[in-house]
Amino acid sequence: MKNRITRITAALAAAALLAGCGSISSKDGGYYTTEAAAQESYNYDSAAGGTDSSLMPANAAEAATDETAQKIIYNASLSMESTDFDAARETLMAAVEANDAWMESVSVYGTEKDHDRSADYTVRVPLDNYRAFLAAVGEAGSVRNVSENAENITSSYIDVQARLSALEAQRTRLNELADQAETTADLLEIESQLSDVQYQLENYTRQLRNMDQQVSYSTVDIYLQEVVTLTPTGVTFGERIADAFGGGWDAFVGFVQGLVIALVYLWPVVLIAVVVVFILRKVWKKRPKKEKLPKPAQTPPPAEYPVKPSDEPKPKY
Repeated sequence: MKNRITRITAALAAAALLAGCGSISSKDGGYYTTEAAAQESYNYDSAAGGTDSSLMPANAAEAATDETAQKIIYNASLSMESTDFDAARETLMAAVEANDAWMESVSVYGTEKDHDRSADYTVRVPLDNYRAFLAAVGEAGSVRNVSENAENITSSYIDVQARLSALEAQRTRLNELADQAETTADLLEIESQLSDVQYQLENYTRQLRNMDQQVSYSTVDIYLQEVVTLTPTGVTFGERIADAFGGGWDAFVGFVQGLVIALVYLWPVVLIAVVVVFILRKVWKKRPKKEKLPKPAQTPPPAEYPVKPSDEPKPKY
């Protein structure tokens, strides 16, 4: 009996050691892959219709199907504006449908009445349609900023695969020990170990599935804003001067329109103010005028008479 318990204990220890070795080998496995930059980003301004991926290579979708290829997650973030919010939104929806993408979240703010609407979209796009989707989104409005991000998860992916292989080998060994167990205590101990191994297997399988999902579907965040006039996009000095003239005139027209709309909104206040001023003027005119008192007569100053020279002779000394 003691020898059997010793053998079972040694087998369990060997199974645990096998799982540990699998974990160690998985860490080393990352060094055998060609490591790229873990994270890259690229920002630029673009006019309407000029959006294209500057980070993803053209053959990225084909390379992703290869088992030895790098596991890279591509994401993008766009901010854009449009004078026709409804048309821009329809163009975005058409781009989502045409590229087999799907909306993960949508948030819309503002009202059509005030022309201050904005929206946040999070879209999941298949990797092979990522570049085409960005180009289609560029047709929806004036793209102000594009930021792309590439995250290399090859080492983490290989690590999870190695852990799964080690755990599957440990589960196979524990099942063999369970078939050979002769006592209930030994069987319960083996089943406890099997339960822990199964839990870890499910956890790592879920992680691997999540990685595959992130690699296969890129995440694109889009911010769309409704504006009265588009932000100038001139690059040269002449273009910037032309944009300044056009923007100044548009701003003046917008100010006048806003002032007229504000007066229309405030017409009751303006009407009441006019009536009050009219009444006050009427009351002021009906008030009796004060009589002006005559000014007191002023006495003329005494005239100055010339002093006649004295006829008396001056004394001689």
